[in-house]
Order: sequence, then C-alpha cells, then structure tokens
Amino acid sequence: QVQLVESGGGLVQPGGSLTLSCTTSGFPFSESAMSWYRQAPGKGRELVAEITKYSSRTNYEDSVKGRFTISRDNGANTLSLQMNNLKPEDTAVYYCNRAFALSLGGVAGVWGQGTQVTVSA
Repeated sequence: QVQLVESGGGLVQPGGSLTLSCTTSGFPFSESAMSWYRQAPGKGRELVAEITKYSSRTNYEDSVKGRFTISRDNGANTLSLQMNNLKPEDTAVYYCNRAFALSLGGVAGVWGQGTQVTVSA
C-alpha cells in the first residue's frame, strides 16, 4: 500500500524558514524521480521542485529558485524541502509525490494529506 506522509508545515513570519519532510512507503522510492507540489487557496496544484532518483539534478519553479532546496534520502525513503526566506505567496498546502504526478497522477493514484504552510506576520 502506497503511503506519502508530509510533515513540517506551520505558521512562520515572512523571511522565516521551514523544512518539510515526506516519508514514503509501498513503492520503489529510490527508483523514482520525486517532486514537491503545492496548492494555494483557490488555485490549482502546482509543481514546486523536482529531483532525479539519484539526486543528480534538481529543478525549481521560478518563484522559489534560490530560496528552496529539495533533497532526498534513498536509504530512508524520505524527501525533504528546505524553505528559506519565506514569502506570503508561499502560503499553501504542500504535497510530495512522484515526478510528473500532475499529468500522470499520484503514485498508484495516491496523494498524501499534505502539510499546511502559512506565511504571515
């Protein structure tokens, strides 16, 4: 059974930092390119960052470049997102899933519950 459990969100002031984690099971994580996505209130889900299966390449949405860092631990089947210099427009529910999940669907059709990030003074 595929599971994706996101954690680490919270309320933070503009300019602050958070680190999100995603614990996975039930699929070959180390053989899967992975991504972080987010969905802001009233908007569709969008790609934030992606990483190849052996961390050789990463890619970021333009608005988070230089502020967010995606990483993975294949031994622990976990995906992380370090978020620095957070802005109010980063407020969203953040999800992890396989790369291209927006077009292909989540792993085995599964999405986690996400973790809420709120950036506000």
